[in-house]
Amino acid sequence: MDYLRKKDYKKMDLMLLIDEAQGSDWVALEELLRRHSGIIYSTLYHLGPSGQNIDDLSQEVLMRIAKSIKSLKKKEHFKLWMNQIIYNVFYDDLRRKKRKPNMFSIDSFYDEPSEFQSKEIEDTSIHPDEKIKNFELDVLIRKSIRELEEPFREVVVLRELQGLSYEQIARILDTNIGTVKSRIARARAKLQEKLKDYLD
Repeated sequence: MDYLRKKDYKKMDLMLLIDEAQGSDWVALEELLRRHSGIIYSTLYHLGPSGQNIDDLSQEVLMRIAKSIKSLKKKEHFKLWMNQIIYNVFYDDLRRKKRKPNMFSIDSFYDEPSEFQSKEIEDTSIHPDEKIKNFELDVLIRKSIRELEEPFREVVVLRELQGLSYEQIARILDTNIGTVKSRIARARAKLQEKLKDYLD
């Protein structure tokens, strides 16, 4: 019975799923957390260039979502609300340890799970040479993002990875839209500079 319920919940619309989770439906809450665990991990991974404590921080974010889901007033703001929790957890951890993010080591990339890597391996329609080229580009893009200075890395992760609007990013970072647009433009310019040799 539980298996059938979970299968049905996997097809459920996000707004309805949030409704059910707020109504103390634990299966709905489990599915809600499962759907967003990957993006939570990925966001924390890109925010913290050192890659340290990502598993622990992800679990903390999931726990906070589970504990406070009933406090979410507007379901349509779930993504914004979730990202605020991600940022709070990440920066609380930085303040607690009184440390700054370290620069990324290329070796650590291969120890981290990557949805992109899985998709590349599973996609048999792409020629092996193309797979290698795409994988190399993905590694380079991820490395370049993680090497950006913090203000630029933040906006790129929220805009390109999360797909948030300028207004939403400004709310999360507690700044104005003009600053967000400026940082995104400068971040993109920096990434293009880093990638120009490969793309040429």
